[in-house]
This record gives sequence, structure tokens and C-alpha cells, in this order.
Amino acid sequence: MERASNVNINIHDALIRLGVTDDLVSNDDKEFLDAKGYLPLPDIMTAGEVTAFLNRLEELAEEEGEDAGKEVHQEDGTTRLSNLINKGPLFEKCITDPRLLAAIRHVIGPELRLSSLNARASHPGHGLQALHADWGVGVEPGQYQVCNSIWLLTDFTSENGATRVIPGSHLSRKTPAEGMEDPESCLLDQEQIEAPAGTVVVFNSHLWHGGTLNNSDAKRWAMHGYYCRRDVNQQTNQRQWLSAETVARLSPEARAVVDINEE
Repeated sequence: MERASNVNINIHDALIRLGVTDDLVSNDDKEFLDAKGYLPLPDIMTAGEVTAFLNRLEELAEEEGEDAGKEVHQEDGTTRLSNLINKGPLFEKCITDPRLLAAIRHVIGPELRLSSLNARASHPGHGLQALHADWGVGVEPGQYQVCNSIWLLTDFTSENGATRVIPGSHLSRKTPAEGMEDPESCLLDQEQIEAPAGTVVVFNSHLWHGGTLNNSDAKRWAMHGYYCRRDVNQQTNQRQWLSAETVARLSPEARAVVDINEE
């Protein structure tokens, strides 16, 4: 794959060169994603890749200490890490996997770009979040601005605080704050996303969701590859945060996905 840092390609050509085709996500899976608002993609990562990600995240957490996650967000009872594209070449997989990008494109269309790539470890006894959406106001069905992905680095179970979702809530035209008196409450129609490590769960970011309490004795690690339309502000401005060294090593396809091509 071409690596010359002065080569620019547009997002449409990048997706083609990465092998992103509509048939990478089946019609049944598209219908599930449209109706439920989320879709587990099994076996995106090998066991070796899961181990490599975990090892690197633990290294970064130790290196960054109290500053970990400050680029975007810190949260009590968790380890947060941000700006991961800048912190090692292995993270490029999270922005170039064709099956992932096919699912993201199905939700927000071809004019997509990475908004941020972060990680979160929910510690034992912590991790409960109020239901929320990743967009501040409700939108009309089909007018979706953002789409997220959870890269499961440990098994997600009901015991260790797997993410809960309200299936179909992305169709409600409301956020939890607009539609609920108490977003921290437990709803009868909520589902927890339980799946093995190595899975990537794509979810429409207008879907109501939130972490649950980790009742296990181990951290629950995941990465979050958050995408937006190209006319939406990135959570992490890639032009601002990526180093010259990182920009030089990224493929033209990855540069297009993170939207750092020179004008």
C-alpha cells in the first residue's frame, strides 16, 4: 500500500482502495442495524491483535498517569485514553477495516471521517453511565450525523458492565434527556450487548446507550472508534492532534479517513 506522505486521495477513492463494498454487510445485518440501531461484527480482531491492543493500552495508561484521557475526557472509576491514532501504528486498523467502514457508511453515508479514537477501561465497582446519545439533539430517522464502534478487548458480559442500549431509540427523534425523566433508570426494553473479545459493535450514535456497573473483579477494556459526517466537527481535531511523524506514516487511505489531506 502506497505510503508517500504527499499523496492525497479523496474519501470515495480511499474506501474503494480499502475494499469497502456494500456486500461486506449482509442485507439482514443492514436491516438489523436500521431497526435496532446496533450491529455486532464478530471476529474483526484476532486473539493476537486483542492482546497487542491490551498491552499497548496498559503501557499508555502507565506512561500518561494522571494525564491519561485529558485530550478528550476523564471519568472517575475508569481509565480513559484518547488520541490513539497518534500513539502507535497498530491503531491504524481501527480506521481502515473494510467491514467496519462498510457498516459506518451504511449509517451516515460515504462522506464520513474519523471523529476520535479513544479507549475506556471500566474498573471493578464502577462504569455505570446514564443513558445518553452522542448527539445533542434528536434527529429525523435517516438524518444521522454520527456513528460509533466499540472494539471489545475483553468479553462483554452482564457481570462486567456490558453496554446497555434501548433498541430502536435512534428512531425516536429524541435524546434521553428529552425523552426521560431519569436517564440513569433501568428500562424494561433495554438490552445489554454481550459478546466475546475480538468483536466490534457498530452502533448508531443517536441510539440511547450507556455503560453498566462492572461487578466483576477485573477491568473491562474497549476502544471507541467514533465517526461523523465530514461537515460535522470532529471530537478530536486530527489536524491539530496528530504529530508530523504520525501523518508521515499514515497511508493515503488512512489520511483520507481521518481527513488530514492538505488542501
